[in-house]
Amino acid sequence: MIALRKHHMAVNGSLDRRAFDRRLFAAAAVLFPLIILAGFGRTYYLKGFFDTPPLASMLVHLHGIFMSAWVVLFILQVWLVSARRIQVHQRLGFAAIGLGILVIVVGFFTAVRAAKFGSTSAPPDGIPPLAFLIVPLTDLVIFAILFSAAIYFRKKSAEHKRLMLLTAINFLPPAIARIPVPSLQALGPLWFFGLPAALALIALGVDSWRNKKLNKIFLAGILLLISSFVVRLALMGTNAWMRIAVWLTTWAA
Repeated sequence: MIALRKHHMAVNGSLDRRAFDRRLFAAAAVLFPLIILAGFGRTYYLKGFFDTPPLASMLVHLHGIFMSAWVVLFILQVWLVSARRIQVHQRLGFAAIGLGILVIVVGFFTAVRAAKFGSTSAPPDGIPPLAFLIVPLTDLVIFAILFSAAIYFRKKSAEHKRLMLLTAINFLPPAIARIPVPSLQALGPLWFFGLPAALALIALGVDSWRNKKLNKIFLAGILLLISSFVVRLALMGTNAWMRIAVWLTTWAA
């Protein structure tokens, strides 16, 4: 009887954890597109309703298409797991790899071109475009690391899901920085880096409390993400970075 009771408790605990995971990722699948829409609605998705400058080039439009496709893919993959259509989720993962490569390549050239020729969405606080280039490029580097790790851990559901969640959080700062609330925009990095960091730490805390253990891969990914915020701000105005930025814009733009 004791063994049977322990077995039932273990099964119930596993079901509770799965239910929690579904709620967590369902919330992320709702919050992610809402933040993206709030940030880029005026300048991209709902552009026809606002008097905003035209897109700088077709490259910017391609970047918007691929990033939008990534948001849609994230939502779809969450739904497939929730609907227990795991095989479809896994097959779609191969398409996600191809899309991830396009996001990185097109995002790189879009960022470099904006740093060289300017952009309709200027860097905040009058930061020189070449200095600001480190911000979007670091986004792409962190995305590549997190997404590669998620692929590596694809057979370990807990780690895979949490790393994919971090790829979404990693792409939030550009949208958050563009949310048209002057009092929030005035906060600068404290706002557009602070909110994603807070969301990641809250997710880690709730996840650890609910599952009664710390997922070390999740923690490592969050530390990487938050440390990247600090590093890019520290290096942004240095002579070393400016030399790299000049070289990149000479070579790639």
